[in-house]
Amino acid sequence: MEPIKAITSKTVVLPVENVDTDQIIPARFLKATSKAGLGSKLFADWRFDAEGTPKGDFVLNRPESAGASVLVAGDNFGCGSSREHAPWALVDYGFRAVISTSIADIFRNNSLKNGLVPVVVDKATHAKLLAAPGASVTISVEEKTLTLPDGTRASFPIDPFARYCLLNGVDELEFLLSQEADIAAFEARR
Repeated sequence: MEPIKAITSKTVVLPVENVDTDQIIPARFLKATSKAGLGSKLFADWRFDAEGTPKGDFVLNRPESAGASVLVAGDNFGCGSSREHAPWALVDYGFRAVISTSIADIFRNNSLKNGLVPVVVDKATHAKLLAAPGASVTISVEEKTLTLPDGTRASFPIDPFARYCLLNGVDELEFLLSQEADIAAFEARR
């Protein structure tokens, strides 16, 4: 995983509330054991018609959404089942952060473990973002802040250990392996 200190990107706005993990990545795609390629299935039932043709009215299919790495979603994003494939699909598509007024706990934890920054903001900040699709924002993992184009800054909560892992580009296993010498020394003293 690459270290994530700050993300500056235009936003894609998906103002739908209660987006569950089955909408993010439909269950029929959960047979995959690799993260690679899951981005092509992101929001599959919303992005494509029954023949697999992109729906022109879906936000991710619009040219102005190309290259955006920050998704602004409605309230209660990532609810539903605990499938880790949901953040895998978002990251594989190119998203590095999701902003909402609330993000489901299991989805938030899975996101943090896979390099997707979940940003929970107050309703006023969220309303500004919903009203300005394509706005350029900066998310600082170091400072735990979101900066809007007008200079407004909002802080967001992030678990300290998850923040450490994001800043250093390590997952939980890599962190434990980095402590191997200390663990061996402790065991030797016992």
